[in-house]
Amino acid sequence: MVARQDLATDPALLEALLTARRGTAFFGRKLNELSDEDLSGPSLLPGWTRAHVIAHVGYNARAIARLMEWANTGVETPMYASARARNEEIEYGATLPPAALRHLVEHSAIHLNVEWRDTPPHAWARRVKTAQGRTVPATETVWMRTREVWVHAVDLANGASFADIPAPVLERLLKDIAAAWHARGSDKDLVLKISGAPALTELGDLDAPDPEIVSGSLAEITAWAAGRHTRGLTSSRHGEPGPAPRWL
Repeated sequence: MVARQDLATDPALLEALLTARRGTAFFGRKLNELSDEDLSGPSLLPGWTRAHVIAHVGYNARAIARLMEWANTGVETPMYASARARNEEIEYGATLPPAALRHLVEHSAIHLNVEWRDTPPHAWARRVKTAQGRTVPATETVWMRTREVWVHAVDLANGASFADIPAPVLERLLKDIAAAWHARGSDKDLVLKISGAPALTELGDLDAPDPEIVSGSLAEITAWAAGRHTRGLTSSRHGEPGPAPRWL
């Protein structure tokens, strides 16, 4: 039997789907390295166990699949009923037995992958609404999922780091974070100097006369900007930078 292929034809979209699928596989590998007992241990996210992270990643796949159903049918299907419902879902999911949590991640990822695979080219341009209220083309769901699986694989606190994330993913993530800072005005007098990035060298308040300059590799700066850690970075004012501005 010949395996079914993506109906999408755009090369950039197909490449993005491949990156998302690789991220899903990476998250799955890091999850499978954990014992059932490990799942109740702390993650890198304050207040969340590994089980919270796992539940979030599983339910996120279901939520994004709902957006793809919207794109394919034209029937509005929100990601979540409300922010409260989303949070309650994660809290409930974190109480599931380990086997159920593992099945949630696996089965929800398969469901989303099927939705992506069976979406025809014209439907990818249809507009859907994110949980934050942004109206975006369905193609944006691929980036939404890519960011979740790669970053939360690190949050499992199981040896993965931002250095394991592909450079194009890190670059786009860092640009997104910097744009969020700029929109809130929290990047004032802050410049990021990035080394080793294929297409990114500076971000931030580049017109500031005397900014704080935070320097480091693409992986380390992105980890810091995403609120994870400050290892490997230097600050022109403090030696080591303090906490990054809020991202989300």
